[in-house]
Amino acid sequence: GWLLDGFPRTGVQAEALKAANIDPDVVIYLNVPDEMLIERVVGRRMDPETGLIYHLKFDPPPKEIEDRVTQRSDDTAEKAKVRLEQFHEHLGAILDAYKEITVEIDGTQAKKDVFGEISKLLAPEPVAKK
Repeated sequence: GWLLDGFPRTGVQAEALKAANIDPDVVIYLNVPDEMLIERVVGRRMDPETGLIYHLKFDPPPKEIEDRVTQRSDDTAEKAKVRLEQFHEHLGAILDAYKEITVEIDGTQAKKDVFGEISKLLAPEPVAKK
């Protein structure tokens, strides 16, 4: 199996994948309100020594490393809004291209619940015993 995260981003890219006979089994659409996405992006921080990702509100870094965590230059509300505008501009074409295999998941649920739903979708089919 394989996983594409954030791709395709446009209808043209989806059509190019189809033309290349690259067909996913499922497309997962995590539906999250823009305001919540912006809050998640703006609070994201990374520890440059370990590469671990934290969030100032939802998963704060330990006290001993809070001074060294950094914020990506594009993790600002302004840049997130631009990315979201582009996302919404192209979302319809992506959903149309994969309408038969798209599963929408409520991304506002607890992290463990979202993970559980995704895990069920990606779990291999049980093999029938003969």
